[in-house]
Amino acid sequence: MKSVRYILLTLTTAIMLSLGGCIPSFTLNGAPIDYNVYKTIHVSNFPIRAALVYPPLQQTFENELLNYITRNTRLQTTDGPSDLSLEGEITQYYLTPQAVTEDAYASRTRLTIGVRVKYSDNKNEGKDVDQTFSAYRDFDSSQMLNDVQDQLCQEISEELVQLIYNSTLGNW
Repeated sequence: MKSVRYILLTLTTAIMLSLGGCIPSFTLNGAPIDYNVYKTIHVSNFPIRAALVYPPLQQTFENELLNYITRNTRLQTTDGPSDLSLEGEITQYYLTPQAVTEDAYASRTRLTIGVRVKYSDNKNEGKDVDQTFSAYRDFDSSQMLNDVQDQLCQEISEELVQLIYNSTLGNW
């Protein structure tokens, strides 16, 4: 009985030691940026070009984007020429009914926001991105949009910024 335990313990230890060198390392919020090459980023305004306009959304989105870049990189933001640049526009802001009940009324409403982003790597042209990102949140149709709009815009902006970051600076 002791010899079986000894063999199992030895085998388990050998496997653990051999796998120890195979564990990949990565960071969840750090960017794979070579800070010897890239030092600055320019983030333009993101004007609202959607059919339905909620003016505070632009500032909410821009603040979230700048804060996220500041927290997760060592890049300096500039207003002039830079190594990297992000520009774009808010192209979608609309409501759609969801979860229609038996009396043909929607019990949930979806707020969708879309942002078109143009990311330019001024040091390496092959890394440019021109893409539209969208995200949404559902809310109970018994609530007025005015009551939940700020919170929903904040949550959606946070998600959009993470998608944009991962696709551009995060290089996913």
